[in-house]
Amino acid sequence: MLLPVYSLLPLHLTRGSGSTVWDVHGTPYLDLYGGHAVISIGHSHPDYVKAITDQVGRLGFYSNSVHLDIQDELAAELGRVAGYPDYKLFLCNSGAEANENALKLASFVTGRSRVISFRGAFHGRTSLAVAATDNPRIVAPVNSTNAVTFVPFNDADAVRTELERGDVAAVIIEGIQGVAGIHLPIDAFLQQLAALCTEFGAMLVLDEVQSGVGRTGQFFAHQHAGIRPPLITMAKGLGNGFPIGGVLVHPDIDVWIGELGTTFGGNPLACAAALSVLRVIDHCELIERAGRVGTRIMQRYAEVEGVKAVRGRGLMIGIDLEEPCEPTRTALWKEHRILTGNASSKETIRILPALTIAEDALDRSAEALQLALAQETA
Repeated sequence: MLLPVYSLLPLHLTRGSGSTVWDVHGTPYLDLYGGHAVISIGHSHPDYVKAITDQVGRLGFYSNSVHLDIQDELAAELGRVAGYPDYKLFLCNSGAEANENALKLASFVTGRSRVISFRGAFHGRTSLAVAATDNPRIVAPVNSTNAVTFVPFNDADAVRTELERGDVAAVIIEGIQGVAGIHLPIDAFLQQLAALCTEFGAMLVLDEVQSGVGRTGQFFAHQHAGIRPPLITMAKGLGNGFPIGGVLVHPDIDVWIGELGTTFGGNPLACAAALSVLRVIDHCELIERAGRVGTRIMQRYAEVEGVKAVRGRGLMIGIDLEEPCEPTRTALWKEHRILTGNASSKETIRILPALTIAEDALDRSAEALQLALAQETA
């Protein structure tokens, strides 16, 4: 039997197409969560299915002890679509692994041992990634470390104070805090952060695991602030469900052979999946669309009676209710067949749909939210 480590909805899903998933009874649900922002181009996109199917018929796996052309193809395409053609790519399997390797690389390069992270941060569940996550409940004693210092979000003075100690290898920050409830770093703060890291010789690590791959109206959320950090991590939407992670590394950073490594990272199937995602996003102009559609639906959500605040960029949206959100989320999936996400803030609903979602489906979700909240107060 499975180890019961997740709080599960009583839903047994069997298939999906676009932004719709079906349970074992054939009941359709509108998917506004995409499995933690993973589904970027929709469930079972035909180009995506063909790319993986074709690749497994040629070569499903070989280790990184040989040259795999599809890795070079992915690195070039990612650099082009993301706007980082001169950066180098390290491929791995998940966001946590990407963050772990980025922080490790920063420590190797600087020779320093300390990391600055932020209140509300979530960076993963591997050793250093979870130590840099602001949730003591999921940090085991073996993961506890004095190497990570947490400072207030959007507080440049607090960052400067820590950097002045001279032992900081990296400052890690999410492009948008996701698990915390969709909290945006101020553009000016990100610009200050980049300047401070340069001034004190620390490396800025932008965790774009949830906020990347076009979700916010730019390929990466930090691009709204016009900065170019030395290390950028990604995962989730890059694979549209196939496990893949990556670190984009500034061209001036040298890595010696053996410094980083992975068995399954960059395997041909993962690369085929990611290439398909990038090509669909580029060809269908989904990045621009996410920004435009997201702005409109956030305005709709903000007009719903009972909604206290709406935050986000593009299709990464947090809706704050006046009361705990679980009764509303339950009504949405039980009565309106709409799946949403929650956050560490008990009042916040997270909306993280595929970038291909139809606008009328989003309009329907705003109407359903109004009905669900009205029913609670009736």
